[in-house]
Amino acid sequence: MTSGLLGHKLGMAQIFVQGGRMVPVTVIEAGPCRVAQVKTVERDGYAAVQLSFDEVPDRKLSKAAKGHFSKAQLPGFRHVREFRANGENQIGATVKADLFSKGEHVDVTGISKGKGFQGVMKRHHFHGGPRTHGSMFHRAPGSIGSSSSPSRVWKNMKMAGHMGSVRVTTQGLEVMEVRSEENLIFLRGSVPGSRGSVVMIQKSKKTASGDRHAKR
Repeated sequence: MTSGLLGHKLGMAQIFVQGGRMVPVTVIEAGPCRVAQVKTVERDGYAAVQLSFDEVPDRKLSKAAKGHFSKAQLPGFRHVREFRANGENQIGATVKADLFSKGEHVDVTGISKGKGFQGVMKRHHFHGGPRTHGSMFHRAPGSIGSSSSPSRVWKNMKMAGHMGSVRVTTQGLEVMEVRSEENLIFLRGSVPGSRGSVVMIQKSKKTASGDRHAKR
């Protein structure tokens, strides 16, 4: 039906695998999602499925959103995203966490935590200068350009600035457990975003033999 679905990041936990080894996991409330629109190559130029997630009352929707969901005979939803289409798709169909299975690998996309304005040591991992003998150069960026030529700062110079709050995709996360009746997925490792943030979970675009978890 589709290659992925939407969910909420609930936080991190730990589970124990065979042999008593502890594995850190991220718990995601995946779905249920409803198909709000199906796009075809003949009509739209590409094949995709538009999934809606997190139902909300109509009073919280714009007129455009109300019309879009009423056309599909669906209630209002807060989030809408497109995913690559696989096989037959029908408007109004429900996609649940059982789309994925244990041992499968997925890619998770989310908005990373915002860290505000940060210096070069935290933002770009600069080493900094000596912290003793009165060097007066501890966490400063150092030289940022030439003097008379070109008399300006080069583009893309690594400097202090806004850090975080960007779209990040973590690839090749292993599905450790799926609880379809509770709409929960346990992924090995960390996922971008804060607790409660919306994430996109898709089947991994890389082969299982090439990711870091399969080699363990």
